[in-house]
Amino acid sequence: MMGGETTEQGDCSRFKGNIPHCCNKHPTVVDLLPGTPYNQQIANCCKGGVLNSWTQDPATSASSFQLSVGHSGTTNKTVRVPVNFTLKAPGPGYTCGPAKIVKPSRFVTPDGRRETQAMMTWNVTCTYSQFLAQEAPSCCVSFSSFYNDTIVPCSKCACGCQNTSQPGSCVESKASHIAPVVNSYTPLVRCTSHMCPVRVHWHIKLNYKEYWRVKITITNFNYNMNYTQWNLVVQHPNFDNLTQSFSFNYKSITPYTAINDTAMLWGIKFYNDMLLEAGPLGNVQSELLFRKDEATFTFEEGWAFPRRIYFNGDNCVMPPPNVYPGLPNASSHQLTSALGLLVTLLAAMALLFAHA
Repeated sequence: MMGGETTEQGDCSRFKGNIPHCCNKHPTVVDLLPGTPYNQQIANCCKGGVLNSWTQDPATSASSFQLSVGHSGTTNKTVRVPVNFTLKAPGPGYTCGPAKIVKPSRFVTPDGRRETQAMMTWNVTCTYSQFLAQEAPSCCVSFSSFYNDTIVPCSKCACGCQNTSQPGSCVESKASHIAPVVNSYTPLVRCTSHMCPVRVHWHIKLNYKEYWRVKITITNFNYNMNYTQWNLVVQHPNFDNLTQSFSFNYKSITPYTAINDTAMLWGIKFYNDMLLEAGPLGNVQSELLFRKDEATFTFEEGWAFPRRIYFNGDNCVMPPPNVYPGLPNASSHQLTSALGLLVTLLAAMALLFAHA
């Protein structure tokens, strides 16, 4: 093998001379780490199993390995298509279809003057399901605004409820020591009302004449995982007029050509592209500046809050619409102003008659 390795060699006792890399009929192949010796590498290999999304960085969104299979013949009549593909990244969630024979791949020589062709090429498509990946959601959303003192937290038990009958199922915020967990992919979260590994907070910060400003904070409550090269997908109708993203990278995603209401946000390399484990440094944040569209913009009825948020591809639990921070009641302010004016007039008249 080149660019990858199997986790087990298996029983190769029947081979006397050139011992194969693996003799299992159902091998598990893993990526090699960066810094692997050059004689074990091929192009696009050795990323330690970390792949970026295509939107974030196309150059690091693919990984390759090469293997030579013995006793398989040397023609496309004798080579059999492999079956039962499984993709783990790092846990479950992907379901892979059967391999389909497609047009053979072509390769261009380094000098660009010659093209070679593979004997046979097949494609396997794997689809992701959040429901297969974990039993409960993995993130939730909370809201706040400058025009209302109400902070809308993540919904109670959004990702599960605290198991009070089993001490140690979550970590108290003041715990000084956290025992290591063998399976690091299992979330070990801080004890909260929502019990989510990740929370995304959307705060409407400022209102200008032609613009309005939002602050986004992503907080990690998982003591077992750093989220490397994380990404956030947000749906909001005003993304067609986003002026600036201050501390996150931004790219528009248009699943419907005529509607530009979805954006992908991710961290800046070497600055905040890693969301660290739960603790004082376990958060990243940025602000977004939107230009107002007079035809659509309003703070009423929760319009300024996002319609949907995804963290690392998982749909986050949103608060129910009836608890969104609302605008102050204008009629009550008018009534308060009228009462204040009446009290002032009465005081002035009392003072006048007293002097008379």
